[in-house]
Amino acid sequence: MSDLRPSTDSFSISARVRSFGYALSGIGFLLRSQHNAWIHAAATLAVIAVSVFLNISAADWRWVVAAIFMVWAAEAFNTAVERICDLVSPSPSIIVKHAKDVAAGAVLFTAISAACIGMLTLWPYLHSR
Repeated sequence: MSDLRPSTDSFSISARVRSFGYALSGIGFLLRSQHNAWIHAAATLAVIAVSVFLNISAADWRWVVAAIFMVWAAEAFNTAVERICDLVSPSPSIIVKHAKDVAAGAVLFTAISAACIGMLTLWPYLHSR
């Protein structure tokens, strides 16, 4: 139960650096293990390339960047939910299925939202060409 107590450790730079290492390790795992992450990566590169080509404004870059990272964050949370579900219930379970489906639905929501943001942001540039 000691893991549930609040940490009494003082702030340290080395602990913060290790935290970044853990986060980068998680991102690496996401990219290596999730097929949808490759789709997100391709979409990310395509949107960035189009945005650079269209020379969008800084204000529009804010929307594009927010949309991109919203989808990546949702995919990361989805992967975490899937891994935890697989750990706690290796056998088929309708409750685990629902949890995984809802997490996947959250990714779909963010991807649709990002696509809408992308269209609303980039359409004026494309339409004026």
